[in-house]
Amino acid sequence: MDYRLVLARFSAIPGWDEDDPTALMAAMRRCRDHIRDVKPYKTGSLGITAGELLSLLDAAVAEDPQGADAVRAFFEAHTIPFLIEKADGAPGFVTAFYEPEVAVRAAPNAEYRYPFYRRPADLMDIDDDNRPAGFPAGYAFGLQTEGGIVEHPDRGEIERGFLSGRGLEIAYARSKVDVFFAHVQGAARLVYPDGTLKRITYAGKSGHPFSPIGKLLIDRGEIDAATVSMASIRDWLARHEGEVDAVLWHNRSFIFFKEAVVDDIDLGPIAAAKVPLVAGRSLAVDRMIHTFGLPFFISSDSLTHMDGGKPFRRLMLALDTGTAIVGPARGDIFTGSGDAAGALAGHVRNPATFHILLPRAAAERYLHAEG
Repeated sequence: MDYRLVLARFSAIPGWDEDDPTALMAAMRRCRDHIRDVKPYKTGSLGITAGELLSLLDAAVAEDPQGADAVRAFFEAHTIPFLIEKADGAPGFVTAFYEPEVAVRAAPNAEYRYPFYRRPADLMDIDDDNRPAGFPAGYAFGLQTEGGIVEHPDRGEIERGFLSGRGLEIAYARSKVDVFFAHVQGAARLVYPDGTLKRITYAGKSGHPFSPIGKLLIDRGEIDAATVSMASIRDWLARHEGEVDAVLWHNRSFIFFKEAVVDDIDLGPIAAAKVPLVAGRSLAVDRMIHTFGLPFFISSDSLTHMDGGKPFRRLMLALDTGTAIVGPARGDIFTGSGDAAGALAGHVRNPATFHILLPRAAAERYLHAEG
């Protein structure tokens, strides 16, 4: 492995005694219900099983601790913390994501003409069992044709009309840049003229690899790497309208959505762990390594704008994943919904320390195996 887990003490975790992780308890209950009633989460390469996680989740439901001190005491009793130490000695790294709120119309007009698309019926999931010979290894989706599965048209081809006339449009936005950033986030809340809120969440993608346009603009010398953010990228696009298509089409990946009701406006969208995200407490992780539902304590001295100038110190749950979230100490923080959450998310690119809190049985098994 290119990392190891180093046994730690709660008292040595920066900010542990000051954090209030009470908001995690309801999310843990939802994770427990999903594992028991729907489907266990897949075990990541670290080896923490859904069964081992259930011991922690069942205890959370049974004990139902109330208040910051009691919740911290619960984790101290039922988990053992480990520092995730990368083999190269580099720190962990966090970014952030949010749920955009986009004004839309149900039908297109001269102003609102950029669609959000449902998943096409001929978009096929690709794995090693059905991957055609010569098909790109990293592609997880393709287009089913009479002659077999081929590469799906990319962003540029779709925006030039490949899907037009098939009735796949969910709603229409005023700005293709708004649509693009909803694709990057993988979800959005749609706001209709009468105030109705609808939620769209990820349903699939064209299959092409994600290519960040921020990196493109940095490489071209358009934006300073030290100050790049979602806000600076949006500002550049607004000032270079004639180049918008070419820049957006650089990211060939195109996202398809499905509609969902907004049951609780205070909760985020249902993500990869199949439970709603909790603003400021949900973390996207590398699902190939980590099992959904595990708690992580994230510390970052340089990430200060989310907590009134104080260093970021929070206990979080692994509830999502993403193609750019790769590695044992790589995380994406969910900041919430709407413009304020977007302003928070757009400036997060910070080194961070990752502690993973393993359920006691799993921790003891890991320590015994390490020897």
